[in-house]
Amino acid sequence: MFKAFSASMAAALLAGMTGTAIAQAAAPAAQAPVQASTPDPNELICERQEVLGSRLAKRKVCHTRAEWADLKLQDRQDLERAQTRRGMKGE
Repeated sequence: MFKAFSASMAAALLAGMTGTAIAQAAAPAAQAPVQASTPDPNELICERQEVLGSRLAKRKVCHTRAEWADLKLQDRQDLERAQTRRGMKGE
């Protein structure tokens, strides 16, 4: 335990970290904020997606958090369905 701690301290000193930065790096769990509430399912989230067939074009797609979760679930189910059908005869 002591060897691992002293090795990480030596690596931090070689990297040029200050004493407070070393203390923060040694105890990241103590500073991690705890999220007490669940995220709002009606929150609108937008992301940029690449347009198929173009190297430069991107489009902005916006859905609520619940819709994104539903789309992810549908994609996963479609993938699993395609993988299980591949082994069946006649398809």
